[in-house]
Amino acid sequence: MENEKMTFTIMDEEGKQLECEALFTFESDETGKNYIVYTDNTQDEEGNTKVYAAIYTPEEEEGILQPIQSEKEWKIIETIFNEIQEEAKSKSEGNEQ
Repeated sequence: MENEKMTFTIMDEEGKQLECEALFTFESDETGKNYIVYTDNTQDEEGNTKVYAAIYTPEEEEGILQPIQSEKEWKIIETIFNEIQEEAKSKSEGNEQ
């Protein structure tokens, strides 16, 4: 079940419901917070898939996402995201041989 997608619905600023897909979640030892990195599978002007991140509390059934406001937290998320991308890239390159 490794390829099973975790999807959820959020409300945008205009009150529209958006179907999103969780890419990964993690807990930071540095901040003690849980983060979710997700996409709504839309693309920006360059054709890159838009990716978002937020703070979440896994124990909450409501699943309310909190905005990330500190530069330190963005750096942590960016580092984890880049590590995961590199890992996925090296796995796919290894499968091609």
